[in-house]
Amino acid sequence: MVLNREGPVLVEGPVEVVGDDGTTARSDRFVVALCTCRRSRAYPWCDTSHRRRKPAGSPQGSPDGRPPREGEEESRT
Repeated sequence: MVLNREGPVLVEGPVEVVGDDGTTARSDRFVVALCTCRRSRAYPWCDTSHRRRKPAGSPQGSPDGRPPREGEEESRT
């Protein structure tokens, strides 16, 4: 198992996940990405929805999180 701070938990497969309500989801892949942010539309499997979330503590510059370049104004939208 591999834990990623800003992403899914990677588990060697095959994997069977039992939800709170007792439903079972199974994957026969060699490595399975389990969602930890609960934003995935394919929950419990990760669909990379966590990438759309802005990480805490990131610079406030451009929409992609990079600080503005020298001489470039910050957007206030």
